[in-house]
Formats: sequence, structure tokens, C-alpha cells
Amino acid sequence: MKLAPRLFGRRVPLPLVVMLALLWVTLWGDLSVGNVLGGLATGLVITWLLPLPVLDPGLRLHLTALPSFLVRFAGDMVASTVRVTIWVLRPGPPPTQVIPVRLRTSSDAMTMLVMVALSSVPGSLVLEVYSGRRELVLHILGYRGDVAGKVAADVAGLERRIVAAFGTRADWEEVR
Repeated sequence: MKLAPRLFGRRVPLPLVVMLALLWVTLWGDLSVGNVLGGLATGLVITWLLPLPVLDPGLRLHLTALPSFLVRFAGDMVASTVRVTIWVLRPGPPPTQVIPVRLRTSSDAMTMLVMVALSSVPGSLVLEVYSGRRELVLHILGYRGDVAGKVAADVAGLERRIVAAFGTRADWEEVR
């Protein structure tokens, strides 16, 4: 069964039609046969009259690598939360550093996922992105001394796990 059959020469994406029908029923607030049929008809008309371009976001979900990424990311969250909490409870200002880190992937989707993951972990924040140079500038909290190499290795590992869980074959070839 095709998920986008042709109707009068145009493709109609059935998942989008179903989503619009659910939205229609939700807006009307009444689950009835008439509302469901009206939502399906409205969704068909909208998707037929206003076709959306086919977009490839550059993301693939790899269920074999996803658990590894999630477990390691959860561990990173716990460890960094403990580290930041210790520095917050100590008297005096915590150590902070601004560190540039090079990425290996050229994919905007993978870069965005790396940035979201880094900014989600307590104690790290993406300050700047230089996509032409494949470089992120990070603000790091809670490390003393010269830790640029350690931070770069951590980001490279995170990037590799993200590409393994969500990347395309071309993304994987870049980070090998």
C-alpha cells in the first residue's frame, strides 16, 4: 500500500491527511462519524490543492544505535549535573572556559543535533557556530586547567553516537 497515492494526477500523502483529520476532530471537540469523514475530506482537499514539496531532513533512525546513544547521553547528563552542583555549592566562582571544537560532519541536521545535545547537558552551552569551518564554540563550566583536548574528544564521541543513531550513510563516512 502506497502512503501517497495519486488523485487526479497529484500525490496525496495519507499520513498527512490522517493527521489533518485528527486535528479537525480535535478542533470540533466531538468524535463522530460525520466529523471524522469531514476531517478526512478536508484533509484530502487541502493536501490536493496545496501540495507540499518533498523534503529530506537528512535524518535516519537507526534502532540498533539509538539505545547506546540514549544510555550514554543520560549518563552524561547525570555526571555533568553532579559536577555543576558541586561547583555551585562551593564558595567562589566556578571555573569556566570558552573552547572551540571542530566537528567532522558537514550535515546541518547532524550539527543541529550535536548542538541540541551539548546545550541540553548542564555545564555546557553552544555560543557560536561556524558552519563553513565546521566549528562550534562552547562555554564549559566546572573544569579546571587546560581541558580543550578532553572536551574535543567528548564532543567527537557524542557526534559519532549521534551520527550512528540518526545519520545517513554519507554522514557516517565523514565521522569514521
